[in-house]
Amino acid sequence: MERNITVDSITYLNHNVMHLVAQRPKNFSFRPGQATELALAHPKWKDEKRPFTFTGLPEEDALEFVIKVYPDHNGVTEQLPSLEPGDQFIIGDAWGAITYKGPGIFIAGGAGVTPFIAILRNLVDRGEIKGNKLLFANKKERDIFYKEHFENWLGDDFVNILSEEKTDDHAHGRIDSNFIKAQIADFGKYFYVCGPPEMTKDIVGILRELGVDEDKIVTEDMD
Repeated sequence: MERNITVDSITYLNHNVMHLVAQRPKNFSFRPGQATELALAHPKWKDEKRPFTFTGLPEEDALEFVIKVYPDHNGVTEQLPSLEPGDQFIIGDAWGAITYKGPGIFIAGGAGVTPFIAILRNLVDRGEIKGNKLLFANKKERDIFYKEHFENWLGDDFVNILSEEKTDDHAHGRIDSNFIKAQIADFGKYFYVCGPPEMTKDIVGILRELGVDEDKIVTEDMD
């Protein structure tokens, strides 16, 4: 079922990631980690739907999204920088994405961290964040977003790695087998993986090689 939602506020979290808050339709429900398809309520763009993850909590009055803007992409993300409060989106029902199954390791690349935001927020609210860890891969330090929240929630269990920049504060390289083994002692936990398709495929392959049970690997394709 499609509904129109009105944008209440837009703020930027870094140079290309925006936090969008919109009015929540009556009787609209979702669970942490789920996504929906959004389209701009404009004749030219209403059929250009793109998936975005809810980053707020189900019990809140507003809907929240954290969205990475790609100016070189045609469609919704190209138009986002021109949005203003009062503009409208068309929203579909909530669907699939990633479901929390138990304490584990969250592995994210770039915008792939967005399904984890609501999950971690929910765990913090319930006092159940202990035992979880987030490995967050980006190209450069300026690409990291939601950093203060992740640090407050996870402390030392929030680890960044940068592929195109070396800094004193973060690991350098990619999330490979050696990095995972250096960060993780218990491979019996759940592993939640979300990022670009090639990255997700590679990490899932690494986790299998490291002996992680298939039913402990959670990705968008497995819901």
